[in-house]
Formats: sequence, structure tokens, C-alpha cells
Amino acid sequence: MLKTTTPTVEGRQIEDYLGVVVGEAILGANIFKDIFGSITDIIGGRSGSYEREMAKARKIAFAEIEAQTRSLGGNAIVGIDLDYEVVGQNGGMMMVSVSGTAVRIR
Repeated sequence: MLKTTTPTVEGRQIEDYLGVVVGEAILGANIFKDIFGSITDIIGGRSGSYEREMAKARKIAFAEIEAQTRSLGGNAIVGIDLDYEVVGQNGGMMMVSVSGTAVRIR
């Protein structure tokens, strides 16, 4: 499925706008990841555990908008926007939200 952050697809014509699609994934970060993430923050560098969790959440959210688009009869999503938020008590969870417009292109 074609996915883009732009409102159009160069070289392709949008035949029909099918509606807004939204995918969300909320994943908890366990205590060990929090500890190791804090150590990485102190000594510098990247936190691989958080990066893997973010990638996992993003993959889930994209799969949801693709499924919604297919159910509407679409074959592409335009105008995609990604948002990341820390939610839950003491920021213990991470939410990834992906939205866009389901379309049918030729």
C-alpha cells in the first residue's frame, strides 16, 4: 500500500477520498527498560530498548491504518501525520498515533 506524508502522489491521480484513518498503539515500558534508559541518558548515547519499543508501536499503528484503508476500498494513504506521546501514571506508557486520508488512486 502506498503511504505518503504529502497530500498528493506525484504521477498518480486520486480518484476518491474515502475518509480519515487513525491507528494508535500504546505500549508500556517496564522497569528494567526504564533503568537502562536512565543509565543511557546519564552516560550519553542512544537507548536501544526505547527505540525498539517506538518502532514496534509505529508498526502497529501503521498496520491499523492500512487495514482501515483496505476495508474502505482504498489503495493508498495521503497526508500521514505521526505523533508520539508519553501517557499514563508517571509517564509509564508510550503512545504512537498515525493518521491520514484513505484514498483510491489510479
